[in-house]
Amino acid sequence: METLTPAAARRTALAAQGFATSRPSGVVDRRHLRQVLSRVQLLQLDSVNVAVRAHYMPLFARLGSYDQALVDDAAWSHSARRPRLLAEFWAHEASLVPVEDWPLFRWRMARYETRWARHIERISAGAPGLVDDVLAAVKELGPIGAGALETALGGAQPKAKGGWWNRSDVKHVCEWLFGTGRLTTGTRKGFQRLYDLPERVIPASVYAAPPVDDDEAARQLTLRAATAHGVATEKDLRDYYRLEPARSQRAVAELVEAGSLEPVIVPGWRHQAYRHVDARTPRTVRGRALLCPFDPLIWERDRTERLFDFHYRIEIYVPEPKRVYGYYVFPFLLDGELVARVDLKADRATSTLRAQGTFLEPGKDAGRVAHELAEELHTMADWLQLENIAAHPNGNLSANLATAL
Repeated sequence: METLTPAAARRTALAAQGFATSRPSGVVDRRHLRQVLSRVQLLQLDSVNVAVRAHYMPLFARLGSYDQALVDDAAWSHSARRPRLLAEFWAHEASLVPVEDWPLFRWRMARYETRWARHIERISAGAPGLVDDVLAAVKELGPIGAGALETALGGAQPKAKGGWWNRSDVKHVCEWLFGTGRLTTGTRKGFQRLYDLPERVIPASVYAAPPVDDDEAARQLTLRAATAHGVATEKDLRDYYRLEPARSQRAVAELVEAGSLEPVIVPGWRHQAYRHVDARTPRTVRGRALLCPFDPLIWERDRTERLFDFHYRIEIYVPEPKRVYGYYVFPFLLDGELVARVDLKADRATSTLRAQGTFLEPGKDAGRVAHELAEELHTMADWLQLENIAAHPNGNLSANLATAL
């Protein structure tokens, strides 16, 4: 069995995620979007908008400045000239996946129906026919949001704040129908999901495709995860699409037998590693990137620590006095290493990109890191159409960054 050094494993992972390729020098277009998607496989959605929405940032990290309409058009509009490329579903978390991958989640749709069946039964007991009424209203009015559906169905309720438990019955039904594949996202308004029937959103050739066996779907999703990882443990691969352990383990074994995955040894890794047969290991990785907390390179925190010796946790839900680095912290990738982290906020009222805390990793060159980070912040501010950059006096790199800016 081949041995891969930790440094080689890191370069393999970076190459798989698209960080061994130079950013394009011209206008970024659909061809570049497809290239990134062929590597990362999906874009995670998240409601936090303190700096920039999560699904836009991985493309910026790999491509540099681009028009965010490129993603919007690919995900939430369709025309003969620009067909829809992406669909929404529960993949890693709520995600944008290539539209042709939508049928690979039929098994999850079936489990979602079973998992929430009793909850929907309780709702239906108090509101008989609500599920059918929602489907009929979406068929007539879609794409449409849950609030507009409540009004259309004559049951508008005051908006409540909170999570799943604080949603209206109509919203519960909409999300259940979304999870079971009987509704999907037709488009979004702001970040509000507007529901539509999947047969009006998913291309007919995809929607009507023969069912994919659950085990075959697991194999295909695991192979996509392996493409995105380059080299990974079974648990890494499993987490990418949140597969069940037994099904993931079986898929990995079958892909090894088929020659699609190669077992390798990575010293320091506690579990068996697997390399995609087509993964490449560049001799060096150059360049820089800011990584949002939901970037697929780092969203699995144990893997991030294993690859980069970089302990990273998102602190959004940590009370402010107990936060170590900040609310929405971006690791900074430079020449294949995570060398710093910066708590970023896009202050749109003052048109300022705020580095609210900036922290250098041990043993890194503060002057060089600050210079490269300043350059990347200028690029990001231009992309977000923010006129100013401010480095707050917080963190062991903040003074260097202020000077570099």
